[in-house]
Amino acid sequence: MTPVLHGIPNCDTMRKARAWLSAAGIAHSFHDHRRDGVDKAVLMRAVAEHGWDAVLNRKGTSFRALPDAAKADLDGERATGLMIEHPSTIRRPLLDLGDRTVLGFSADHYQALFSVA
Repeated sequence: MTPVLHGIPNCDTMRKARAWLSAAGIAHSFHDHRRDGVDKAVLMRAVAEHGWDAVLNRKGTSFRALPDAAKADLDGERATGLMIEHPSTIRRPLLDLGDRTVLGFSADHYQALFSVA
């Protein structure tokens, strides 16, 4: 399976991940949450693998700008609904490798994932 990066194009971390994959010669595709919508199946797998707390980006401006009522009393169901309604609240990048998902970007971690020398 070709790895798929899920996120938004104007995110600096997304740009770094995409540039790293391209420079390493790793074929990949990009799923734009804003243009294409959230891939609910991938989001649900990521939540199952990492927990909704890890997938929800509480540090970003998109989450902080939400009304307090939307951020209060979050649980898995409410957090997942929030991420579907506000895709910018999903931690980026979300890398779908087919058999698992990876959250965030670090050149060292990607190098280990793809065994790039």
